[in-house]
Amino acid sequence: MRSNRIRTTTFAATALLAAHSLTACGSENGTSESTKAGSAAPAAHQAAHQAVKESRPPAATAAPEEKTTNTGGTSKDTAAPPARSDAKNTTGATKRTGSGSGSANKPDRTPVTCDGGNTRTAVTTVSRPLNHLLLTLTNTGDRTCYAYYAPGLRFDDAQAAFPVLDDSKPQAVVTLDPGQSAYAGIGLTGEPGAGPSPREATRLQVHFSARSGEGSTGTPVSLTLPSDTYWDDNGFVTYWQTEMADALTY
Repeated sequence: MRSNRIRTTTFAATALLAAHSLTACGSENGTSESTKAGSAAPAAHQAAHQAVKESRPPAATAAPEEKTTNTGGTSKDTAAPPARSDAKNTTGATKRTGSGSGSANKPDRTPVTCDGGNTRTAVTTVSRPLNHLLLTLTNTGDRTCYAYYAPGLRFDDAQAAFPVLDDSKPQAVVTLDPGQSAYAGIGLTGEPGAGPSPREATRLQVHFSARSGEGSTGTPVSLTLPSDTYWDDNGFVTYWQTEMADALTY
């Protein structure tokens, strides 16, 4: 390629020199020759300029812009959009979890059986009926408790439990919310002369019936009886009642 451009340039230069020579010759031969040379000179100049133009190397063609392929590189056009932050959602999840945790930490409100550990028991005398005592059971816990059946009573060191009056059984189990009370009436003696002579007692043990009705459950309590308390084997204790009047009906 380089030798071709050199030869083309040489040819153009030669043509240009020839054109100048013809002009010079025309001047020496007078007006008629000058006229011939004048018509030939422009053609020669045009041919020379054309040769020079063709001898110039073609202008460099700009390389086409290279498009970037979307391959996940660092190109601005192909860069993957930034991942969205999940911090807000995570915070929301934490908040909800915290709420659940709060629910799990709430005190257990499941009802339980009334016993000496969640109640206060008191025994008092009454004016009517005669020879009766009133047993009061108050729920001092933070959960509802059930007073099942009748209390199990023992005076002093008696081996047998005091008799329970079946006729006093209520229609439903007595339920005590915190602060509420249940009642049981104690008939100390039976009909006069129906059994052994009454005997004096100073202490009363109270046991709490299990839900199954078999035996007792929980912690029993020991109470001091009012002075001059006498009992015999024909006495009785009622089932737990929701009303004091019902407990003293028998």
